[in-house]
Amino acid sequence: MTEDAVYDRQNFGNSVGFGRRPALLIVDFQVGFADPDVFGGGNVQDAVNATRPLLEGMREIGAPVAYTRAVFDAEAGDGGTFAMKVPGLYQLADDAPISQIVPELAPVEGDLVLRKIGPSAFFSTPLMSWLAKRSVDTLIVTGATTSGCVRASVVDSCSYALRTVVAADCCGDRAIEPHEANLFDMGQKYADLMSGAEALAKARAAVAANAP
Repeated sequence: MTEDAVYDRQNFGNSVGFGRRPALLIVDFQVGFADPDVFGGGNVQDAVNATRPLLEGMREIGAPVAYTRAVFDAEAGDGGTFAMKVPGLYQLADDAPISQIVPELAPVEGDLVLRKIGPSAFFSTPLMSWLAKRSVDTLIVTGATTSGCVRASVVDSCSYALRTVVAADCCGDRAIEPHEANLFDMGQKYADLMSGAEALAKARAAVAANAP
């Protein structure tokens, strides 16, 4: 029996679908994560490029947009065991050029930009309360890396009972094997997988159907 058949037999991979109010989460698309000489490589830059039309479309329909920046304070040692595993994270000081959002996806007024010190966008941040205030029930997730902070954010999004969509071509990793393996696993357990174009089309339809 193939791996896919096992998942099918055990009834994994069902769709959660779209709700009434979608939002976009862009995880750690920072200069350093797009640079192969820092934390990038693999398909991260391709994912940044694919995210641009999704971001523009979500703004056009008035959907909330949130970003995370992984930012650490070496003097405070706030990276905890995460930074013990990856000491280079302390390069991501708040004012460091590599810590800034990539210029292709620059935030605008009204977007939420969160500093985070853990893998998940939800850990020790006000993200969930910000989403709840806007009645968001569907979260489209993009960013880097697929196997790390994207996955951690997707698991927490599912845990908060949000309908979670991973825009697969809008997520990147420094190696393709963990990217593909984690997309498969998230699609089986925690989220619906779509292209950025598919997610935007569904978001447009949801907003239009639920307009006042």
